[in-house]
Amino acid sequence: MKCSRIVRCAALLTFLGGFGTSFLPAQSISTSSAQPTSSVPASRIARLRRGINASEWFAQVYDQRGYTKDHFQSWTTSEDIALIKSIGFDHVRLSVNPQPMMANHRPDELTADYLGYLDAAIKMILDQGLAVVIDLHPESDFKARLAKDDSFVQEFSDFWRALARHYSSWDAERVFFEILNEPEFPDQYRWYGVQAKLAAAIREGAPQQTIIAAGARWSDDDELVFIEPLRDPNVIYNFHFYDPHIFTHQGATWGTYFWHWVKGLHYPSSPESAAKTAAGVPDAVDRLAVIRYGQDHWDAVRIDAEVTQVAEWARQRGVPVVCNEFGVYRTYADPHDREAWIHDVRSALERHGMGWAMWDYSGSFGLVSKKDGRIMVDDMTVRALGMNRPPGS
Repeated sequence: MKCSRIVRCAALLTFLGGFGTSFLPAQSISTSSAQPTSSVPASRIARLRRGINASEWFAQVYDQRGYTKDHFQSWTTSEDIALIKSIGFDHVRLSVNPQPMMANHRPDELTADYLGYLDAAIKMILDQGLAVVIDLHPESDFKARLAKDDSFVQEFSDFWRALARHYSSWDAERVFFEILNEPEFPDQYRWYGVQAKLAAAIREGAPQQTIIAAGARWSDDDELVFIEPLRDPNVIYNFHFYDPHIFTHQGATWGTYFWHWVKGLHYPSSPESAAKTAAGVPDAVDRLAVIRYGQDHWDAVRIDAEVTQVAEWARQRGVPVVCNEFGVYRTYADPHDREAWIHDVRSALERHGMGWAMWDYSGSFGLVSKKDGRIMVDDMTVRALGMNRPPGS
């Protein structure tokens, strides 16, 4: 989940070059001698084909009681993880807020209680035969400090080194480290340097684990294609896909203010259906955004065009890419439109050989809903993901 993208055109600096290689035959790029830069084992990439995000468990906990033992042990249970496995997912992207674990100016002294609950959760996922992405998922204030405070970057590096060292003895084939969820860096070049520093700290703590990296702002696809690969070859690159936000986040009360006026907007888009929704939006500028959505003809072809650009970026540089967030806010989107959008994104990713993880398991974009102790699987979402509803679920 994220704020709407700000489309930017920026030229890559020459000094960041020198990394370009490809998995493709020579005719796909200008240099016939190009070789892949990645050393990520194919067995690990195969672990990240079809995943689900486990949100609001170790991050985004807004209950007044906060990060408590009761919450950790009840929000997501072994029953949930078994259901995830039975549907056919191969990995869980686990959102983890580092803030409750980071002691002020002593970031390498990990909070034992929090870490113990996290260990138990990761073990529960691994025990089901699933892989796990430890996704550091702080709040925006944390990311804002990283964007401007060099000293805080050093603290976060020390924290990552300690956390990576803690998990360095765990199964490197199934435990992955994601540097930072949806960075919020206005300066793309600063993020390139900060990400390189954090990756180096992780590598010091865990020489064997695979790292997951992303672009500078909200992990958008256009931010990913801006950057060049890190020097570390054991890295998978990642982007998030929620385009167009005006559809996927319609009715949302966070992010762009006018989204909360937009309800019942259809996908695929058409001028006629968009005009009907636009009529209920009070501000002229915001109405224009809805009208533009209709005129842009968002459909499977339009989505594939976006994903194709990421695939080309990855092939030209010889690096693996995954999309570990995509989804539609459920409250106001038509269920059939939501199913169609998820299907089209998932299909485009698979067409280009990219692994994925949908956002999310049981939140407001969820695969399941929970009520009175019962877990109810959304059949339309399962179908859109090309998976099978487990018997008796």
